[in-house]
Amino acid sequence: MASITLKDVVKRYGHGPKANQVIHGVNAEIADREFIVIVGPSGCGKSTLLRMVAGLEEISGGDIRIGDRVVNNLEPAERDIAMVFQNYALYPHMTVFDNMAYGLKIKKVPVPEIKTRVDKAAGILELGHLLDRKPRELSGGQRQRVAMGRAIVRQPQVFLFDEPLSNLDAKLRAQTRIEIQKLHRELGITSLFVTHDQVEAMTLAQRMIVMNAGVMEQFGTPEEVYHRPASTFVASFIGSPPMNLLMNAPGARARSTMGIRPEHLDVGSSGWALHVETTELLGAERLIYGRLGTEQVIVRSEENQPVPPPGSTIHVLPREDRVHWFDSATGKRM
Repeated sequence: MASITLKDVVKRYGHGPKANQVIHGVNAEIADREFIVIVGPSGCGKSTLLRMVAGLEEISGGDIRIGDRVVNNLEPAERDIAMVFQNYALYPHMTVFDNMAYGLKIKKVPVPEIKTRVDKAAGILELGHLLDRKPRELSGGQRQRVAMGRAIVRQPQVFLFDEPLSNLDAKLRAQTRIEIQKLHRELGITSLFVTHDQVEAMTLAQRMIVMNAGVMEQFGTPEEVYHRPASTFVASFIGSPPMNLLMNAPGARARSTMGIRPEHLDVGSSGWALHVETTELLGAERLIYGRLGTEQVIVRSEENQPVPPPGSTIHVLPREDRVHWFDSATGKRM
């Protein structure tokens, strides 16, 4: 097991004034056995950051340390990491057992040890009855478990996951998230998990790195990121539906943006006059979309509340202790 330290990590493509910098000085201390999720939109640099930790991308500046070693110039095979990819990368002509055992055979691990490791990983992942099958005979979720099993048998210091659930349907994603949580509790291996899905980030992370255009916007627990977002970007990216960000709300301060989450706006007889545009029923709750002047506002209410018709006006009151303020020029929390 090992900690991971990112110190002033930079990535740029090209040289000189025309170089394109895609990672801008990331700093993070990741503790031994911690499960960290790197989350952000497409193109924000999250996979590039992961690939630099893996050694699949060279770093342009700073240091990456795994345990006590600076690994900047080490090959991937020398870093004692195991990676799980989005596309599984299984050998179609090999059985599940042989796919999981292949890396150990290359390392000339003794055959009895290989069988012990594969059987243990298969037991953890409930793959024991599938060891003689080929990948084409498996479901997408089973293939992903085989890919995770192949990583487990390596017994690495660090697991790296690069959007491993993105090819699965919604039900399988939810099931596999639970399996990954159980896996981490059992093995306790330091893990970095990349995703663009905020639900995956919120449910899996012990702490999360929120990336935006190559910048680490915030590093904290899911609770910290949700309840005290460091910027308007984090506020709008984390949370579904996103936080309402209002520059012209009643009571707004000069050069500031008010933030209020939809569940912290109470429908009543007083407060802001909101012109209702449409509503959505989401099982046990309802979303009300309306306009406050020129700005759109989303309100979350219980399903048993009266349904305001489109074109009507309702009054909503923000809970004072749940209002956030951001600098309108920088987007940073005030």
